[in-house]
Amino acid sequence: MKDNGHILAFMAHPDDIEILCAGTLIKLGRKGYSLHFATMTAGDGGSMDLAGEEIARIRLQEAQASARLVNATYHCGGEKDFFVSYQATALQKVVEIVRRCKPFLVITHSPVDYMLDHEWTSQLVRGACFSAAAPNMKTDAVAAASPLSGIPYLYYAAPVENRDTLGRRVEMDFYVDTTDVMELKEAMLKCHASQREWLLKYHGMDEYVESMKRWAAEAGKSVGVAYAEGFRQHKGHAHPQDNKLGEILSSA
Repeated sequence: MKDNGHILAFMAHPDDIEILCAGTLIKLGRKGYSLHFATMTAGDGGSMDLAGEEIARIRLQEAQASARLVNATYHCGGEKDFFVSYQATALQKVVEIVRRCKPFLVITHSPVDYMLDHEWTSQLVRGACFSAAAPNMKTDAVAAASPLSGIPYLYYAAPVENRDTLGRRVEMDFYVDTTDVMELKEAMLKCHASQREWLLKYHGMDEYVESMKRWAAEAGKSVGVAYAEGFRQHKGHAHPQDNKLGEILSSA
């Protein structure tokens, strides 16, 4: 698919984009690309105290605030936390969002990550990238968007902590130096203020901003920089084979 200036990051929950690939997106935005953010859920499971509808309302506002910092659009698939799975209605939702954003390049979760919402989102986005150009892929949406002109480039961000489900380090195809945009990436993540208390209570993790920076620093060591984000490219049959993301960010 040709470069049309539109890039989509599609992850499972509000704050996943900020943790895993926001630095790269900031750099792309500064090169003039139009950014689109999407999550499968509104984060309704992310609280020990608030009901699902209330925390979802808060987290949607946080996601929108983060997106505004980089002039990105934000879309939500409307699925529920812990219940993301590869099934027809979920795939139709993802295809519709992909078609509305019309990206030539898409970033999603690693196929193997610490939780199944991430892994199923990765599969759904992969399925949508392949099928969104097919006219007979119907989404049943009111005023449905038209099919894409081709299959977009697809990239997988590093898994959380740069580890798979067995704790083994996952090697990336390439890394993007995000040292010069870490301040803005941190500001984007801080928009998700509701999650600090949730992660402290549920995961025993305080200062999740600092955790993000530690993971980025670990990735940075791979290429000799302070902070980085790692990626792998999907190169299955019919998908674009050249590394467009690497090419864009290697240019002056």
